Amino acid sequence: MVQIRIKPYLQGEAEKARRTLQTRIFRRNQILGMVIVAAAILLWRLFHTNPKWIFPPGWWRL
Repeated sequence: MVQIRIKPYLQGEAEKARRTLQTRIFRRNQILGMVIVAAAILLWRLFHTNPKWIFPPGWWRL
């Protein structure tokens, strides 16, 4: 059985602040990883498609 010890207020607040910071850093890293994966998929898709679909003849004369 787990015993729960009552901690001093300042120690509890310090742990809560540390957990909040860790959670924020974890979420930032998750978002950065998803952006990197999305960019890799986009680049792969651009390099493996027909160039004439992306840049049709005369595209610069809009």
